[in-house]
Amino acid sequence: KPDHLPTPSQKISPPPLTRKPCYGYNTVRNRITLVIQKERQVVSMVSFDDLVLLDGVPIYQQILRHVKLGIAGETIAPGDALPSRRVVSALLGVNPNTVQKAYRLLEEEGLIQSHPGAKSCVAADEAARARVRAELLQEQAQQAVAALKRMGLSKEAALELIAQHWEEVP
Repeated sequence: KPDHLPTPSQKISPPPLTRKPCYGYNTVRNRITLVIQKERQVVSMVSFDDLVLLDGVPIYQQILRHVKLGIAGETIAPGDALPSRRVVSALLGVNPNTVQKAYRLLEEEGLIQSHPGAKSCVAADEAARARVRAELLQEQAQQAVAALKRMGLSKEAALELIAQHWEEVP
């Protein structure tokens, strides 16, 4: 028997706490999260890795939309931590004031809470989630209808097209 394995009478102590961030795949939320161990708690961190900045749309609005889509789609949950403003600005290559503006607007909408010297956390409850979801759905529906009208489709033809593709989209 190898001498490095503990005997049944020996206690196995858990590994020491580490503040080193690591990534984990959350199968329930279908996303990769940044995980930080803190006092035997696991804190999920909102990821901005998949945010692709588009030309012609203000960056702060894209950050807002990214967080709102995560809240509406339940990939961002209440209590999830947001990276610091400096980290997001470095990740996206933008001015920290741009990220600050997005975070301030999220705070004003009651979607996140920030405390001086501490990380910002998602604070969206079910009512806020429903409000954000309705807002985003309304926006998407208006954009889709405008595009279909520009292409000359009638209401009936547009509804038929949507019905054809409804089952195809996962």
